[in-house]
Amino acid sequence: MSFHIMKSYTIKLQKPGTKLEKKNQLAWLIANMAAEDWSLTKEISDMVGNRIIDNAGVAIAALNNEAVKIARAQAMKFENNSGSTLFGLDQNKKYDCQWAAWSNAVAVRELDFHDNIMAKETCHPGDCIPTILAVAQQKNCNGEDLIKAIATSYETQLRLSLSIALNPNRIDHVGHLGPAITSGIGNLLKLDAETIYQAIQWSAHTSTFTRQGRKGKLSSWKAYAPGLVGKNSIDAIDRAMRGDTSPSPVWEGDYGIIQILLKNNRGEIKIELPESNEPRQGILNTFTKEHSAGYHGNSLIDLAFEMRKKVTDTKEIKKINIFTKEYTHVVMGSGSNDKEKYSSEASRETLDHSAMYIFAVALEDGKWHHEESYAESRKKRKETVELWNKIETFESSEWNKKYYNEVDPLKKAQGAKVEIIFNNGDKIVDQLDFANAHPNGKTPFVRENYLNKMKKLFTNIVDEKEEKRFINLIDNLGNLTQDEVKRLNINCKNGYINLDKNKIKGIF
Repeated sequence: MSFHIMKSYTIKLQKPGTKLEKKNQLAWLIANMAAEDWSLTKEISDMVGNRIIDNAGVAIAALNNEAVKIARAQAMKFENNSGSTLFGLDQNKKYDCQWAAWSNAVAVRELDFHDNIMAKETCHPGDCIPTILAVAQQKNCNGEDLIKAIATSYETQLRLSLSIALNPNRIDHVGHLGPAITSGIGNLLKLDAETIYQAIQWSAHTSTFTRQGRKGKLSSWKAYAPGLVGKNSIDAIDRAMRGDTSPSPVWEGDYGIIQILLKNNRGEIKIELPESNEPRQGILNTFTKEHSAGYHGNSLIDLAFEMRKKVTDTKEIKKINIFTKEYTHVVMGSGSNDKEKYSSEASRETLDHSAMYIFAVALEDGKWHHEESYAESRKKRKETVELWNKIETFESSEWNKKYYNEVDPLKKAQGAKVEIIFNNGDKIVDQLDFANAHPNGKTPFVRENYLNKMKKLFTNIVDEKEEKRFINLIDNLGNLTQDEVKRLNINCKNGYINLDKNKIKGIF
């Protein structure tokens, strides 16, 4: 799918003592887009189905991870017979949508294994799905409502990500997710532009966090962030529906997000939005991961698989140099100056964003697994640690051009050139612009690939009958009734889900 130029708007900042008309504010432009109806296309419907499949697989595989167990234990304190389902549990048991969104979003995000946007800001647009689905189940929405809402959220997050860079300002990418989810819920519930406008501003205000959650000694914050933003978004919509107002203009105000927080790469901000009845195609400019690692590492994994065919003994490697764009070098590479990225004591949340670790393990193993590749015994293997510490990344002007000079998010090359130097002086050099599963890669993901990925993640967790039931719902997504949307969930085999955190007494 190619990138489409739509109607362009210039975002002007408010000067002290002046008033910025609402019609020119970013929140209003997004709200107006979200409030408008449009006709679905099969391509959009199918891709929304693909991403629901993708989310289900990565969420189910993470259900017994600590962060997910804690979030689920909290959510299970808020039963609501008219509410929403929780991943893995009986779909006849319902919970308040705000807490279901919290728990399910943590499950989806935990493995860092779902979809991405590559633009001025990189992010995971599929983080919107658990919250929108939870609200759809509680508010009796049908399949078409759900698809349009999810597509609207993707559209908002893509447009914000193409327009405003958060990372250079050390602001976390979920700053765009809050307004995106809120626009999707507004569309789902067919709210008017004024209500959505107020909610988007509230959501933007309460979704802005620093990137310290992704730097240094990491906790499970990365997993929790989309769930918290989802809860905030539901709260924002609820307040706006009751007539509440919000800080305005939240982005452009002289004390607003842009003027106070976005000091770097600010310049003149433009945003392009679809016209009133144009399909919301933003989701078609996003893509998922084949491997459970930071997206900029997926192409490195594929490249390591290819290069290892020419390596007879990794112990004979003297040095490995990775030449790539600034983002990969600074966020995932040695340019981060983060010693944790070279530490065998580092958490999975650090290692899945260590280009050096990722390339070393992929080169040695020739395979990648969402659990085994990060296991304690795997990351502490002596020869792996030795190889890992021979790897260094370098910022390359060539790769910067391939990424930053491209406007079309599907043409941004997020790969690298790798140079393997041996003790005897021999050298192997290869490069890869796109991960294999990327739309421009060697083996772009289609529905069959999404299903295969999900089925592998379901192994020994979900029985075949339940898997088929879920797939049948996805195959008929646009025609689902309200009751069928309420059953758009996965039940795990009896006894699989670990509920030990439910025994711990918290506040609730």
